Formats: sequence, structure tokens, C-alpha cells
Amino acid sequence: MAPPRNVVKIAVQMPDAIPQLIRLDQAKPLAAVLKEVCDAWSLDHSECYALQFADGHRRYITENNRAEIKNGSILCLSTAPVMPFLTLHSFPALDYAPLPPTFLSAHSGRAQPQLRSAPPSGHLSPHTSSSCCPASLTFPTPAQDLEAERLLHGLQNGSRERRRETLHHLVLLAPDVTFAQEVISRDGLQRLGTIIEDGDDLGEVLTLALRAFLELMEHGMVSWETLSIPFVRKVVGYVNMNLMDASVQPLALRLLESVTLSSPALGQLVKSEVPLDRLLVHLQVMNQQLQTKAMALLTALLQGASPTERKHMLDYLWQRNLRQFIYKNIIHSATPLGDEMAHHLYVLQALTLGLLEPRMRTPLDPYSQEQREQLQALRQAAFQSEGESLGSGLSADRRRSLCAREFRKLGFSNSNPAQDLERVPPGLLALDNMLYFSRHAPSAYSRVSTWLGGVGDGRVPQILALLPSHLLFLPPQFVLENSSREDKHECPFARSSIQLTVLLCELLRVGEPCSETAQDFSPMFFGQDQSFHELFCVSIQLLNKTWKEMRATQEDFDKVMQVVREQLARTLALKPSSLELFRTKVNALPYGEVLRLRQTERLHQEGTLAPPILELREKLKPELMGLIRQQRLLRLCEGTLFRKISSRRRQDKLWFCCLSPNHKVLQYGDMEEGASPPTLDSLPEQLPVADIKALLTGKDCPHVREKGSGKQNKDLYELAFSVSYDHGEAEAYLNFIAPSKREFHLWTDGLSALLGSPMGSEQTRLDLEQLLTMETKLRLLELENVPIPEQPPPIPPPPTNFNFCYDCSIAEP
Repeated sequence: MAPPRNVVKIAVQMPDAIPQLIRLDQAKPLAAVLKEVCDAWSLDHSECYALQFADGHRRYITENNRAEIKNGSILCLSTAPVMPFLTLHSFPALDYAPLPPTFLSAHSGRAQPQLRSAPPSGHLSPHTSSSCCPASLTFPTPAQDLEAERLLHGLQNGSRERRRETLHHLVLLAPDVTFAQEVISRDGLQRLGTIIEDGDDLGEVLTLALRAFLELMEHGMVSWETLSIPFVRKVVGYVNMNLMDASVQPLALRLLESVTLSSPALGQLVKSEVPLDRLLVHLQVMNQQLQTKAMALLTALLQGASPTERKHMLDYLWQRNLRQFIYKNIIHSATPLGDEMAHHLYVLQALTLGLLEPRMRTPLDPYSQEQREQLQALRQAAFQSEGESLGSGLSADRRRSLCAREFRKLGFSNSNPAQDLERVPPGLLALDNMLYFSRHAPSAYSRVSTWLGGVGDGRVPQILALLPSHLLFLPPQFVLENSSREDKHECPFARSSIQLTVLLCELLRVGEPCSETAQDFSPMFFGQDQSFHELFCVSIQLLNKTWKEMRATQEDFDKVMQVVREQLARTLALKPSSLELFRTKVNALPYGEVLRLRQTERLHQEGTLAPPILELREKLKPELMGLIRQQRLLRLCEGTLFRKISSRRRQDKLWFCCLSPNHKVLQYGDMEEGASPPTLDSLPEQLPVADIKALLTGKDCPHVREKGSGKQNKDLYELAFSVSYDHGEAEAYLNFIAPSKREFHLWTDGLSALLGSPMGSEQTRLDLEQLLTMETKLRLLELENVPIPEQPPPIPPPPTNFNFCYDCSIAEP
């Protein structure tokens, strides 16, 4: 007879004892289960014990998570993390020493324990309640001491070796939220803060104390803003200290990063106490972990600075050759770039490009003398000095008319260029790009001068006289290209520059908030100074080249810009490592190649096919959908590495999830960055597929529901999904943040297939279309060049008689 559904067969172990094989009734209270287990080993005071999972982080089992216990689980018996209701006369060994008031700031609002010795008999600890305290209960022996109190007592009164062992144990248990809550309620953070502030041991003890402190703070139960200034300064001292232990400084940098991101006031303190030169020193150490944490603190300081301060900081960093060091020693390092470093490089790139936003949002001021001079410099650089001399004897009105005509020939839509540059974006950024191109691309501007100079100085006026009048007013870089074109085929330089600047700002997301999960940085932006303006110089020449290839007219301007957008977007997606490589790749994508790519993509997405082919596709769909479903399930069995989003929405921790080969259980667990994929046996957590109730995506997920609706959360919504399942009487969720859009589609499709729901993702549609196209072409391969009619051929009428059948019974003579 099969056991009831709420009964699971498990093993319970304890050091120096024979393990117990028991049937755990999930309907029975956990206290009763502990009582039975303790009675089997003749242990008194079962309320002082708790059950833990034997694998993983040894999480404590509570009434909330006991549903996670499955058949075959191995548990271990340990001392309880939560204080039972005991009388204080049973605590003769405890000694509450005063804690330094400097650890928490005065506004933290937390009560500081000040008991130096055990309270008198009959009084209660701050963590006990007299209403529930049984009079006959006594404190257990030291071997059965409560785990949380035992560890904290070891931190306070133990020897250096015992303190080190206690910290080791504390680091292992700190990720468990139940244990962490009890440690924090017993002022465990203050005791760890004392060790960190004292700094008696700058080696392993300090490393363990910082690690345990960070693990407890990551639960979000205590705000980072409650840390005091002396404590933060002490941690800053560890960052600024020379010859520091290599394992201490990454943890100290990580702590300061969290403080900077969470508290503006303390962030200013960190900014003033940690020099940028010190962070540069850490970045130059060939230690990837130290480099990553130093870069994390640097980007946090930049994000917390005002726009003016950020510009000064970045200017100083570029002067100290940080860009060159990142490009040569981090991006092109022999060690693979980690995901966290890639994210921080993305943030640094976004903040650097963000310095262009004020110019992009500022329209041209027609009353600004400086801006008027810049426009005149642009006009003078665009025309030959001979052209200027032709108008030297003209009146002021005639000269103004000539200048207005030159601006129109330069490509401005209005005779007054200020009206074109009033549009924001791009504002003054378009003018900056045009001036940069005229000053830093002399080869593009000197073609006409070189051509005319070869004829001889004496014949220049004659040559100019032979040219059509409109060519005298074209920008030099376009003279040779446009010399054989009619007026309607001229490429408007200013209008193209303005629109191209807008296009580049959109592609590079200038002015948009930094994403908290993106890693999409481009290596070429760290390859040279003024990367945005250099990219514009390449793009404006590409636009002129595409204009010629399309033989465009003024009416085709928008079409040309669409092709240029596609050329730039496709090339940027390749992430070229240098500007020269970008130039090579984008020039290898001419208008004809863009048309070919468009046609290929259109064929893959073609929906207007002949009815016989549509009928064939419909017959093929079930088989191909089954193939896609099989692929999705196999992908889930391979597993994926996900990142956790903490309360501060950082992604420091990793966890791995996969589907069991029999497609019945989701197995998952935490893992370290850079570690090899775990085996199924090493994953401690399990979620039966039969317990899953629903699949949630986007804003319906509980872990992103309250994150707000800003632009910075858009990518988080697009990658978030959750599965809901029964957790006792309550409903629980397993939350995911996919590493990419493709992984999001694969996992949501696979989970939908497990739940018997249709796979409706965009990736499924594309895969099905591709498979249908391939299979249809294979089926119709023999009919190549044979026209397929819209309607099936008519069936001929039946014959008048069927006497044409051969009678086999008649023997031949």
C-alpha cells in the first residue's frame, strides 16, 4: 500500500550517532517531529534543537519551508538558531559586554544592550517573554547550547583560534535567513562590527568577519544607512592601507560599494576618503577579484556624483590613462572577462557617453557670440579661400546674402542655421560633431585643395571659373563626389549631420539611465579618446557613400537614413574591438548587401504563400512543434546559471537551475562565479513539476512587482519570470532573472511545455518558421521550377464502364 502523500521517507543524522530512517508526516507539527527524533537518541530539551538540510548551505527547516523536504532527503540535527523561552538563572556562563556605540549611527533607532553580567534570577532576557516561560525549564548543557548564542558568545569571549573557527561556522550559516534573523536580533552585527573596527588581526579573522558581515547585511533586514561614520572610515582605512591581505581589500571594497549605493551621505564620505589614485592602484593589480571590486566602487562613486563632479572625475581618470589600461589590460587580458566586470564596463561607458547629454539637450543660442563664431568657422572650413576672395569687395547686405546662400549650400534647411540647431536632441552636439569632423578629418577636407593645387596656382581662378556656380559652395569633402551630380542629387551635409547625431544618440542610448543588469559595452569605446566624435566621422562618410550607392535625391533622405541606421546597428552588434575594425566592417556592408540581408529575412518571414504550401505547412506544424518542445526540455535539462537580485538590486550571487532527466523535478542551488556546472546530486533544492501551479512573466512576477516603472526597470521586466507552487497552506514562488532574452524564451517555453500550456514566445515562432521553411523546401525539392497552381487540378469524370479491367482468370493460349 502506497504511503500517504503527505508522508516522506527521510534520514536524520547527528555526529557520533547512528542515523535514523523515519517517515516524516508533514501534517504533524515540527516540534512533535523534533521530540520524536530527540527521544530516539535520548536527548532532553528537544526545543533546543532544530533540523537542517545536510547539503548546500545547511538551511534550517521551519514550518514555512518544510514542504521542500522530499523523499530521500538527508537532514541533520543541530542546536536551534532561535532562543527558546528560558529563565535567565539558567544562563550563568553568558556575559553581555558593552558594545561600542560608534558602530551604529545615532539615528539608527536600535537599542544597544549594556548588560555587563548575568541579570538577577527571575528576570528575562530582552529576547524572552515571561508570558510563555515554563518555570521548570532549565538551560541545556554546553554541548547542547543554542547555535546562535553559542557562536556569538564565542566571538566575544573565545580565544583567537576559537574566534576563527566560530567565524568560519558563521559564514557558512549566514546565508540562511532564519539563522541570520536570529543573529541580527541578538546584535550579531554589532559584535562583528567590533571585530572589524578593532582590526586586531588583519588576516583571516578580519576576512571572515567582513564576509559574515556582508552576508548578514545582504538579507536587507538592516539598512546600510545605519552604519556609523567611524565604522565606515575604518573600512576605508583597509582599502587605503598598503601591504594589506589580498582577501581583505576586495571585501572592504564591496562593503564600501554597498554603502555608496545605499546612502548618499555615507557615499560622500567614501568619495572624500578614498582617493581616485588609490582605486587606480587597485585596478592595476593583476588580481581579477580586486580589479572587479575596485571597478564596482569606482562606478558607484561616479553614479552618486553630480554631473559636474562626474565630468571632473572622468577627466582626471582619462588623464591618468585609465582608458588605455582598461583597453589593454582588462578587455584584452588573457583572463576571460567576468560578467560583473562586463557590467561595470557597460556602466562606465554609459556614464562617459552621458557627459554628452547636456550638449544634446541644449539648443543653439543665436545671441551667443561663441556659437556664432563656431558656425562661421564651420562655414569657412567648408569653402575655398578663393570663394571668400570673390566676395571681398561686396557690400554688407550682399555679403550676408552670400553667407546665407553658403549655409544653404552647406546643407542647412534654413538660411539661418540657428533654426536647424534649435531641435533637441541633438542640439549643440550636432554642431560639435560637424566642427570635429572639419578639424580632425583633414584628408576628407583636403581632396579638392589637392586636386586644384596640382594644376598650379596661376590657373586656380580659371579652374574655378569653369566649375558650375553651385559647386563653389559645396563642402570640400563632397566636391569631387558631387561634381557630376545634379542639384537634386547633392547630399546635404548639415542636415545629414544633424540627423546622424540623433541616430547615434539613439543607438548608443545617450542620456538614458544605466541598466542594472546589462553587460552590453563596446570595446572600441575604450580604444581611443573622443570615441563618439570619431564614430561620427566614420558614419558621415558612410552616409555619403550610401547616398551615392542608392543614387538618392533629396526626397530619398529618410530612406537613406534608414539604410544607414541598419548598417550602423548591424556593425555595432558585432562589437568590433577598435574603430578601424568598425570602419572596415561597416564599409563591407554596402547598400546591395543590406538589400540582400533584408530579402533573406523577408523570405524567412514570408506569410503570403500558395494555398497548397500553406496546407502542407499546417500538416507539418504538429510534428515540428513536438521537435521544438523536445529541444526546449533538453535545454532545461542542461540547466542555466542565473543571477540573484538582492534588495539593492545588485547581482553578486549566482545560482544554477536545471530539469531532471525524467522531467519531474526542478533542481537548483547556489554556486560560485567561475565554477564548473554542478551535477544533479550536488544541487540541494528540489521543486517537483507536479507542484507547479502557474508560470508568471514580466510585471506579474513578485520579485519585480514593486521595483517601480522607470526606464531602468524595463530590461528587468523583460527578463523576469516566476513559477508559483504550493508551500504548505501558502503560495510560494521560485523567481528567475534570465541572463538574456533568448534564455528567457527557452525557459518560459520549456516550463509552459511542462505545464501543458502552449509555447507562445517569439523565439518559438521564429524557430517554427525556420523549420517550416526548411522542411517545406525539402518536400518541394523535386518540384523546383515547376509552377504550383493556386487551385488543385480538376478530377476527371468517371468512365462510362469499367470493362477495361484485366481478367486474370483467363488463361493465355
